[in-house]
Amino acid sequence: MLLPEPSRPHRVAVLAFDGMAPFELGCVVEFFGLPRPELDVPWYSLAVCAETMEPLRVVGGFTMRAAYGLDVLAEADTVIVPGVADVRGDVSRPLVTALRHAHARGARMVSICSGAFALAAAGLLDGREATTHWRYADLLRERFPHVEVNPSVLYVDGGDVLTSAGSAAGLDLLVHLVRTDHGPGVANAVARRLVIPPHREGGQAQFIQAAVTPVEDDDAVGRAMSWALGHLARPISVADLARVAHMSERSFARHFKRQTGTSPLRWVIAQRVAASLPMLESTGAPVEEIGAAVGFESAVTFRHHFTRAMRTSPSAYRRAFSAPAGSGGHGA
Repeated sequence: MLLPEPSRPHRVAVLAFDGMAPFELGCVVEFFGLPRPELDVPWYSLAVCAETMEPLRVVGGFTMRAAYGLDVLAEADTVIVPGVADVRGDVSRPLVTALRHAHARGARMVSICSGAFALAAAGLLDGREATTHWRYADLLRERFPHVEVNPSVLYVDGGDVLTSAGSAAGLDLLVHLVRTDHGPGVANAVARRLVIPPHREGGQAQFIQAAVTPVEDDDAVGRAMSWALGHLARPISVADLARVAHMSERSFARHFKRQTGTSPLRWVIAQRVAASLPMLESTGAPVEEIGAAVGFESAVTFRHHFTRAMRTSPSAYRRAFSAPAGSGGHGA
């Protein structure tokens, strides 16, 4: 990664584009665009860059005009892509060229949310672990099969290339960048100014409002999955699932893996964890009862699998997401 010369600040460039949402761009500006003389450390200089100097439409009914072009982005020390206009569309050749040029120079490359699609289009995520918003993870994996997509984490620090999940997870990554550059004291001071948590590990799970996986009922594997979802509270074996599918265990496991990308028992565990979430959020039932209700043989087993999947404990999840007494919504 490029180290700025002592005579100049670390140059951060953030991409603006037509049709963008303002939140992620605003976060980057808040972190790197405001002078912070009270911190007594060399602060950053920020350039908002775009492919055009024409007005850019922003979600919410206003327009903005970037002061700099892609030539400035390509020469920055840190390049941040806060999203793309269309996750299914092609990234323009000029932007791909600028991103590749910046990376080849040694710039630190950063994406927030769907910005990972731009880094992937430039080939900067090939052979790397990366994340994006959980809604886009399957599409990112489909469009860029050489990327090791991890849909479960807040952010991934690959050294010279860093990616984060959706929107607010970008705040966690931006705090992480400041901590990397200036240490925990400075990062904590900035976080306090912004009234955000000073540190959440990148490996913490994205909290996904996910229902139990929907399945089709028109094939053997789908029938077995539907049956399992209706019987989560009872013990379920591969033999049980294969019997419902009218297949041998070996054939069922092979077909299941091909259709879902995972094993039958791993899938069942994931469904049990997913089924426990609304119970933790909306009831006061003991964790032991909830674990049993979704089919875990003991509270220890439930806590183990829940923590591995969600990167937090059932009790901590409940504290974060259960509705306070007398309220109509979920606390965050």
